[in-house]
Amino acid sequence: MFARSTTIHARTSAIDDGIAHVRDEVMPAVEGIPGCIGLSLLVDRRSGRCIVTTAWETEQAMHDSAVRVRPIRERAAEMFGGNAEVQEWEIAVLHRDHRSREGACVRGVWVEGDPSRADTAIETYKSHTLQEMEGLEGFCSASLMVDRASGRGVSTVTFDSAEAMERNREQAAAMRETNTRRAGIRVTDVREFELALAHLRVPELV
Repeated sequence: MFARSTTIHARTSAIDDGIAHVRDEVMPAVEGIPGCIGLSLLVDRRSGRCIVTTAWETEQAMHDSAVRVRPIRERAAEMFGGNAEVQEWEIAVLHRDHRSREGACVRGVWVEGDPSRADTAIETYKSHTLQEMEGLEGFCSASLMVDRASGRGVSTVTFDSAEAMERNREQAAAMRETNTRRAGIRVTDVREFELALAHLRVPELV
């Protein structure tokens, strides 16, 4: 499974219009493209950082969609009032305890390391990090996406509410420090988001 993430640094005043556009226009358009298996939208209303992620059955399907997706992406960026930055990923891990609910929030952690150690980092995530995260208050689901060529990756963990995510913040930070050291990777960014749209149909990957 593969994913394309589009990060838009939106005008905060345009976020609600952007969410409506992605829900009503973007999602039906991309889900009609062969190989697409859904879409999600993360929103940080304070910074304006919004991330649209589309999932694909194969890397070829993702690449074949590029021409059709480009004008859709450009229009979405206009609606959010910002510029779009695109990244493509392999979905290495996905685990759901249960489906997300209204009010769910996401903590995203961006990392980088030696590309030759990508498999080691993925196995550490599966064998240690994922099991520990399941014990965090409000845990709903987790995923790990990687770019093997660059050694970059991003883990997203969904929680049932902003309150649960806030209460587990210190515990999660301590776990992150231990597990990134074990995996030989370093954290480059940590962000928290509202899960505005959750329509990814990626199967369990552990």
